[in-house]
Amino acid sequence: MKILMVLTSYDELGDTGEKTGFWLEEFAAPYYVFKDAGAVVTLASPKGGQPPLDPKSDAEDAQTEATKRFKKDESTQKILAETRVLANIRDQDFDAIFFPGGHGPLWDLTNDADSKRLIETFANSDRPVGAVCHAPAVFKHIKSADGQPLVFGKRVTGFTNTEEEGVGLTDVVPFLVEDMLKENGGLYEKGDDWASFVLTDGKLVTGQNPDSSEEAARALLALLK
Repeated sequence: MKILMVLTSYDELGDTGEKTGFWLEEFAAPYYVFKDAGAVVTLASPKGGQPPLDPKSDAEDAQTEATKRFKKDESTQKILAETRVLANIRDQDFDAIFFPGGHGPLWDLTNDADSKRLIETFANSDRPVGAVCHAPAVFKHIKSADGQPLVFGKRVTGFTNTEEEGVGLTDVVPFLVEDMLKENGGLYEKGDDWASFVLTDGKLVTGQNPDSSEEAARALLALLK
């Protein structure tokens, strides 16, 4: 099993003057699920190198078993610091693609030509595509082979409007993930705010929030077995 994980390179939280990036748990939990299952994991980002970490995800109250494991894991820290440039990635080298969230993807991966190329190629060749929390934002401009939005008629989830309201960023983000998925014809569902909730529809896996990271990774693995 060869899995590509795509992280954001974007670090500005709108015009707030604060920093954003990827959410640590949403990288660490899936990464270790994949590695522990024997998968070969490759990390990539639009700019390559060290992707920006959302500082809030590094706070003490955001730590999980996976993030604590990462903080002791120097080899994985080095791998993360050397992500490959997304434009240089060949889809045929991988069996599945997975996007960790954080607010960063709302700005860069949603509009990134290489991200869009890879998602469409994976989806149209019936290979698993996964995204958690804010990362389903990357499906905003993605079309299926029939020209419809990728999420059209599919059961999907992602960061809820009420969760965005809870972190006080409703008026900061360029769009709301829940609203976008519905506007693209997705059959949007959600669980309780901040509780794990994951949906699989065909080869598309989506998770609602950071707590959904591990379950989403396991759902993606299940499609590869």
